Amino acid sequence: MSTWGQYFRVTTYGESHCRSVGCIVDGCPPGLQLTEDDIQPQLTRRRPGQSVLTTPRNEKDRAEIHSGTEFGHTLGTPIAIMVRNEDHRPRDYGGQTMEVFPRPGHADLTYLQKYGVKASSGGGRSSARETIGRVAAGAIADKYLRLVHNVEIVAFVSSVGREYLNPPTPEHPSGINPEFQQRLKGITRSIVDQFEPVRCPDQEASQRMIRVIERFRDEHDSIGGTVTCIIRNVPTGLGEPCFDKLEAKMAHAMLSIPATKGFEIGSGFAGCVMSGSAHNDPFVRQNRVLVTKTNHSGGVQGGISNGSAIYFTVAFKPPATIGRPQSTANYQLQDSVLEAKGRHDPCVVPRAVPIVEAMTALVLMDALMAQYARDAARGITGASGWGNKCV
Repeated sequence: MSTWGQYFRVTTYGESHCRSVGCIVDGCPPGLQLTEDDIQPQLTRRRPGQSVLTTPRNEKDRAEIHSGTEFGHTLGTPIAIMVRNEDHRPRDYGGQTMEVFPRPGHADLTYLQKYGVKASSGGGRSSARETIGRVAAGAIADKYLRLVHNVEIVAFVSSVGREYLNPPTPEHPSGINPEFQQRLKGITRSIVDQFEPVRCPDQEASQRMIRVIERFRDEHDSIGGTVTCIIRNVPTGLGEPCFDKLEAKMAHAMLSIPATKGFEIGSGFAGCVMSGSAHNDPFVRQNRVLVTKTNHSGGVQGGISNGSAIYFTVAFKPPATIGRPQSTANYQLQDSVLEAKGRHDPCVVPRAVPIVEAMTALVLMDALMAQYARDAARGITGASGWGNKCV
């Protein structure tokens, strides 16, 4: 469906070429200082038309808060946020592209099979325009997490095609590369944004990735990549066994983003080739509590946050709509050649960075509010626990 979360509930609306897109946020705590200025920075990082490496569609993506706040503070009631589509051009997608052909790799045919109807232009709800509501809602969750718990969420591009920020080696697969682990400790959003338009926090790697994207763009083709996210200062105790483990909710959230095809947390697939003695995270004493000496588990054990930094990587496929001729079949079951029209990104990962951050914030906010309820109930019964607590 179109709603995420149980306690901090977000419903997104809108298609790629309708009059507006946005969201309803239900369950936001009252009293949080909130204006459009808190939401706009992340929408601006996500918006199209940022550079020659993105779609030329020129949307300003200005957020408008229509309910749920008064005098710049949340009321605890549903927050409605709207973003108007100003540069939508349905005719760019007409003719043979949408009326005659299901685009290879896109959702045209599956939407038609499921609903018996589909949007006549663009990708409809499968378009990346839908993620505007996620980013707007995520900005609210991000602010609460940062103010109340000092949680820091930072995502960045870690690969484009075969070009990597830290190339994996047989000795050090990607998830446990020491140089990569060191980089995770000091990365911030301001550092990431210094390396626009790709948002890969290394000058040499960034230039290599730019050249790859430019090559595929000039060939009217597309290319995929990965986005890595690091979360610091996560309270312990977040996550619900057994089916709502924190990493399971993260995977669910990330794989709901358009164009995603893979998710790994901590050591990820690199852990498959390690021995248990090498992969286990030994415990050490620190400030009268137990912490892990290493962090191969990525900050989550048994589906519950352990206080260490959480880090994971999301894989994005190449954008499906390309201008390069493709041999395929049309709706009339005839073999033909498609040269798709429209304005599309040659690579989505630079603009996916704030989307990954937004979905991360929504997962943590929902898990945090669930833990608030459990802690309150535990206080009534007098139950106590060991070590760190969620505060």
